[in-house]
Amino acid sequence: MRTLLFLLLGLFSLAHAELIRVFAAADLQYALKEVADLYMKKYPEDKVELVFGSSGKGYAQVRAGAPFHIYFSANMKYVEELYKEGHIITEPKLYAIGRIVVWTTKDSPLDPSKFPEVLLDPKVRKIAIANWEHAPYGRAAKEALEAYGVFDRVKNKFVLGENISQTASFVYSGAADIGIIALSLALAPELQARGKYWLIPEDKHERLEQGYGITKEGGKVKNARRFYDFIGSPEARRIFVKYGFVLPGEVK
Repeated sequence: MRTLLFLLLGLFSLAHAELIRVFAAADLQYALKEVADLYMKKYPEDKVELVFGSSGKGYAQVRAGAPFHIYFSANMKYVEELYKEGHIITEPKLYAIGRIVVWTTKDSPLDPSKFPEVLLDPKVRKIAIANWEHAPYGRAAKEALEAYGVFDRVKNKFVLGENISQTASFVYSGAADIGIIALSLALAPELQARGKYWLIPEDKHERLEQGYGITKEGGKVKNARRFYDFIGSPEARRIFVKYGFVLPGEVK
């Protein structure tokens, strides 16, 4: 009888399990995975499936009706546009503010703190930055280089990543000598063990205010709202802080 009861409870749980499909900006590759793992530990009846890429690519996919339930962008603009067009059903909400850093490997002779002069070093043949056409972190990198007056002097050295994660991988693998990446990636254990960085002052680029929302497809998934709300929980906020994000309500 007890075995039958456990079996029935298990079947009931499976019947109520929900898959929550999330598209997220690539700077969240480590932070959001930790948040999702924590969420699934707390709510084992749900499964959160994460897809990472550039915010612009995610915007285009959600706009085209891709079956994502929640969209996390590295800016507010894409979420606001999707909301106006009816593809996002919740008001655009700020979840974090990102930062950019100059990053290279620990065994490199280059000193990131010498930015921007370090980029002019003859030893620097390739500089990795994200494609600013569809990656907000790439746009911030471009703005910073322009603010320092070196963009035109180094643009022939650029290796463009499709997203900020690919940009980091170019430097990590040696395909580029140095790069401008998200602080959230530089603080990930794997990159922290391998690299060194210098934080670019936030007044050198437009603030990276990052927003998210539930999509029209997500409105059909009951527990998409639960994961959406979990992003603002104390335990999720602690994870975002760990990866260098400034949080809503804590903006300086």
